Amino acid sequence: MAIRPLIKRARAVFHRTRLDREEAVSSSIDVDTSNVNEPKTDQTHPVADEALPNNGAEVPGVPFEELQHGVKDAEAIAQTWSKPALIAVLINIWFLYFVYAFISSVNGSLSTYVASSFQQHSLSGLPTAMADAFSAAVFLPVAKMMDTWGRAEGFLLMAICATIGLVLMAACDSFSIYCAANVLYYLGFSGMEFAVDVVTADVTQLKNRALAYAFTSSPYIITAFAGPKVAEQFYDNVSWRWAYGTWAIIFPIIAAPLFFILKFNLHKAHKAGLVTEKENSGRNFFQSVWFWIIEFDLFGVFIFTAGLILFELPFDIATEAPNGWGTDYIIAMIVVGFSMLFFFGFYEKWIAPVPLLNWGFLTNRTVVGACLLDATYQLSNYCWNNYFQNFLQVVNDLTIAESGYVVNTFDVVSGVLLFGVGAAIRKTGRFKWLLYISVPLYIFAQGLMIYFRHPGQSVGYQVMCQIFISIGGSIFIIVEQLAILAAVDHQHVATALALLNVVGTIGDSAGLTISTAIWNNTFKKALIRNLPDLSDLESIYEDVDQQLSYAPGTAMREAIQKSYGYSQVRMLSAGLGVMVLAFAWTIMIKNIDLKKVAQVKGVVF
Repeated sequence: MAIRPLIKRARAVFHRTRLDREEAVSSSIDVDTSNVNEPKTDQTHPVADEALPNNGAEVPGVPFEELQHGVKDAEAIAQTWSKPALIAVLINIWFLYFVYAFISSVNGSLSTYVASSFQQHSLSGLPTAMADAFSAAVFLPVAKMMDTWGRAEGFLLMAICATIGLVLMAACDSFSIYCAANVLYYLGFSGMEFAVDVVTADVTQLKNRALAYAFTSSPYIITAFAGPKVAEQFYDNVSWRWAYGTWAIIFPIIAAPLFFILKFNLHKAHKAGLVTEKENSGRNFFQSVWFWIIEFDLFGVFIFTAGLILFELPFDIATEAPNGWGTDYIIAMIVVGFSMLFFFGFYEKWIAPVPLLNWGFLTNRTVVGACLLDATYQLSNYCWNNYFQNFLQVVNDLTIAESGYVVNTFDVVSGVLLFGVGAAIRKTGRFKWLLYISVPLYIFAQGLMIYFRHPGQSVGYQVMCQIFISIGGSIFIIVEQLAILAAVDHQHVATALALLNVVGTIGDSAGLTISTAIWNNTFKKALIRNLPDLSDLESIYEDVDQQLSYAPGTAMREAIQKSYGYSQVRMLSAGLGVMVLAFAWTIMIKNIDLKKVAQVKGVVF
């Protein structure tokens, strides 16, 4: 009707002026010339097992005139900077992951104690679940920001947000403020980690990307042991507040170099003529503001962010509402949120001049399969993981540090294993075969955990199960990223990773919601059934320190341990049932040859 002419006029107004580009000389740390003489992929056909869809690009990996501003800057930087600059970026990314891993390990060890300090142990999963709801809503806007505005600017904004979150967590004086600080903390660090992953994708060839991710993930090997011990020392000898305050000082210092390296080399690219400002010429201030509003798809970003938060949040707070799921504002939030997400899809498909999402992704079976596999894995994992460290402390009588070592088994195993996985993928160019190993292994290990998650079982069996779980889970994560990146070109790398993170974070939130619901509906009832004395029931239910105050071997401690086992088995069973879907998602993912996929050029790894 009248909408189509408006869309055409809007797109005509904001269509970018074609820019003349000088041909840049491509130099690489590890030059991949295997596909130089291969014919171009037919862009009108879906992805074949041996091919990559170009999604409208002229040639995969070559900068072309219709790239968005931030993507053009990233490709110009790669064609301008030196090998030492590339090495400096990768080293800085390693230190960023080191700090993030350290903070995550400390926070994972202390979060239940923080909740207990406000007498809210039963809700210790709520801050993370709420944070996941907000984090899920930030990935696509950050991706659009990095594509439209620039990689460095998107990273800087998320780093600032993470720092503010750490400061608030150190200073919070109530559980509600702690929840708000946790949202900022997770939102900032999730966005920062996502931004760093995009930068890593910008500076690596696809066949080497698994090795690059293995390198940036290796700090977890260190923090898996150091984090819990540091958390224990802060909690016993200083304060849990300084465990966050210290990192609020250290993190900005570590984050600053990446921003300045990217901006400095972008300036070099400007001087070399690889980046021009012609697209801003001929517009006054208000026209420029309107131009970037359209480019950023501000209206679409608002609808998506608000809709996703409104839809997800009720699943996290419904247990605290006066009438549970029947509370009027819970129902209203779900209805309004779903309606906004539905309208977002309509708006992006038919109205938006510059859509936030490439809708071709949603018909690509590899993209869909990778996203669903991530959501399933995250949901399954978070069904039981949140209360696992307390289980080890109460049932197996481990300290904060010792229980942290067991929980962080994943970090150690993945940090070592991914180097071997990355080397195997580089050698074969294939990744799907790894899923045929990891999916059955993960399901088998989770089934074993149901058997061993009882009082009286050796902690060695818990570690064994964690090792098997870690092998499967770490392979899932790397394969999901490679699969979705192999299905798109460089123009859509940030959006593809954002889509994967959105779906995965929704899985996190759903898993935490299920975990909290099972805990609230089983643990207290089990305590009532098992405790010989109910006089301290509420304090036992709400405070892990109270649970640990009873000596091992006493009737009260054994009753609490039995109640933990009862709840944990039901959490694990829920997670195991969901993981069966992973077989279907594995079949959906295509076996793309990474050696025949060219995404980037210039000085890259």
